[in-house]
Amino acid sequence: MADDQQLQDRQAQDPIGRQTGHDQDQRGQHTAADDRRRGRSGPKQKRTLRFVLLALVVVGLIVAIPVWAYYSSRESTDDAEVDGHIVPISPRISGTIISVLVNDNQQVHAGQELVRLDPNDYQVALAQAEAALATAEANTVESQVNVPITTINTTSQVSTSTTQVSSYEAAVSSAQQAVNTAGARLNASQAALAQAQANSVKAQKDLARYKDLVSKDEISRQDYDAAVASADADSAQVDSAKAEITASEHTLDQAVAQLNQAKAQLQTALVQRRQSEEIRPRQQAVSEARYKQAQAQVKQRQADLDQAKLNLGYTIIRAPVDGVVSRKSAEPGLEVSPGQQLMALVPLDDIWVTANFKETQLKNMRVGQKVEIEVDTYGGRKYLGHVDSIAAASGARFSLLPPENATGNYVKVVQRIPVKIVLEPSENRDRSLRPGMSVEPTVLLNSGTENAY
Repeated sequence: MADDQQLQDRQAQDPIGRQTGHDQDQRGQHTAADDRRRGRSGPKQKRTLRFVLLALVVVGLIVAIPVWAYYSSRESTDDAEVDGHIVPISPRISGTIISVLVNDNQQVHAGQELVRLDPNDYQVALAQAEAALATAEANTVESQVNVPITTINTTSQVSTSTTQVSSYEAAVSSAQQAVNTAGARLNASQAALAQAQANSVKAQKDLARYKDLVSKDEISRQDYDAAVASADADSAQVDSAKAEITASEHTLDQAVAQLNQAKAQLQTALVQRRQSEEIRPRQQAVSEARYKQAQAQVKQRQADLDQAKLNLGYTIIRAPVDGVVSRKSAEPGLEVSPGQQLMALVPLDDIWVTANFKETQLKNMRVGQKVEIEVDTYGGRKYLGHVDSIAAASGARFSLLPPENATGNYVKVVQRIPVKIVLEPSENRDRSLRPGMSVEPTVLLNSGTENAY
């Protein structure tokens, strides 16, 4: 009783401690009860836990398999951009800009005038080219006329030289006959001289005998005078024969000289004929060559005229394709030279995507596979396209300083291969895509199957 009274006194003095002790007693009672209940319900809870875990695994597999199938049939990259042609506009001739007909970001059509250059110098050059062509054509006509004239002249020269040869051959033949005649006359004169001399000797001998006889008066004086006259006549015949021989010799000399002259003239005519026959084809060839040269000159002058017309046409710079004007630097009064870029045209109708995929992503990628293209500029707007081609080398190989793996310490780096993706028709109908825009293409590796999209 004393002990109980002391305990009550301590509790009255320390109500917190009393409450704490009471709580401890209650917790002790509850713990013991829980332990008894857990001992009875432990196997049931374990079975329930196993069932829940198994259900979660099954649900996870059911969700994971389609997700894996979805993403395993797609390859995407954020290393991609819109690409397109950038057509530089530059003059083909030098000159001064007199007017610029377009502004930056203006839509133009193929053939539209963009810039005009001062045409005055090229108009003068065109007039000079036309005059040069007219002169060349006149020279051609003259050369063409000279061809038959040269043929006629050379043929006439050959014919004339042939006629001269025939004439001189006849002259040689005539002179030869004259020489022969003169020779025969000389021979006859010599024979006549011999006969006259023989007669004169006989007459002188007869005269000597008659002289002795007349001195003895054995013959009449008349016979003697007749013998003297006969002797004188025979002497005169000798003198006449000698004179005839001299004349025949002179005639023979003249005939020989004429023969030699005729032969020389014949040789000259033969040389002239040979030269005419040899020169005729050359002169004809020269004449024809001059005609061909004149024709070539006409073609050259015609080409100069065509070039002058082209240069005059180049004073107007036109758009080669449809596109949007960009980077315009042309201003009136600017002196330009061939190849100097004045502006650029961007044809927005011919746009594609260049995507740099990792080399490990190309295993199942093929040309023709469909592509979904998400454009950052338009808040994830998607375009449809297809794989057009895969580059023949990695981007690093086309860089200014390609890597040399055979030198230094080799570090393997996954390379990127450019892939060209072409938009489907009418996808860029509004021409909203611009070269340089960032995009994220996704290639559908199983394009054509039921789950392509």
